[in-house]
Amino acid sequence: MDEVKGSNGDAGIPSTVVFRLGTLGTVAADRFAAAIEPLDLKPKHVGLMASLAHGEASASQQELAGRLGVVPSLVVSLADHLERLGAVQRVRDPGDRRRQILTLTEHGRALLAQCTATARELDERFTAVLSSQQRAALQEALAILAAEAGLPTK
Repeated sequence: MDEVKGSNGDAGIPSTVVFRLGTLGTVAADRFAAAIEPLDLKPKHVGLMASLAHGEASASQQELAGRLGVVPSLVVSLADHLERLGAVQRVRDPGDRRRQILTLTEHGRALLAQCTATARELDERFTAVLSSQQRAALQEALAILAAEAGLPTK
């Protein structure tokens, strides 16, 4: 792909970190989505399960929406699907009957472990052209950027 030079002579948009991360992120997300499709999951389902696994033992749908930066109706839809799969349990908050509390089930933990293993396999293939030092540097740089953006780093 030929790079279009910017008006000031720079290499253009394809050389920017934001463009490259966005494009590579799309490629990686598409590969991950295809790999977990047989589990009847999408990346957003995995994100919800990961949030439950790495946050409090249980959380309200409203809290999860805030944690994930999405509208509450999306969390409801994702939780509906995960509940049908037996991956989450939804119960009314005894202190506030309007709130639904979600908890990751053992089956949900097993599904999340499968997704993690799949992601690690994809990581290996995706970064196969890098040396071990380059992989470590990439992981370190991504962790710094994730922390700066307020995202989980582990």
